[in-house]
Amino acid sequence: MYNPLMLEKELVAASTEPLILSLLSRGESYGYALIQDVKRLSGDKIEWTDGMLYPVLHRMENKGWIKSRWVEIENGRKRKYYSIQKDGRQALREKREQWTVISSLLGGLWKEQHV
Repeated sequence: MYNPLMLEKELVAASTEPLILSLLSRGESYGYALIQDVKRLSGDKIEWTDGMLYPVLHRMENKGWIKSRWVEIENGRKRKYYSIQKDGRQALREKREQWTVISSLLGGLWKEQHV
């Protein structure tokens, strides 16, 4: 059954890289914080999991879009922080342009319709 409150997984998947790059353009962050930021900013409509997020982060790091570093936190534990790189900023600009085209197109079509 379709749940109108949650976004379709394909749309969530397609938006993952631009969301990560946008969040990291604000400053360095770590995986769990990214998950919580997206959940909060989407009004609980997007709920990422570790199993979904970390492979994307690794792929983006391999592309040179982001870099990571380990930071020791309380109790001697380590946390991996991610930051955006120059190539990531370029990728974000390109993805922003692509999403703007789609958003504008849909907005124009839906404005003409009375749904």
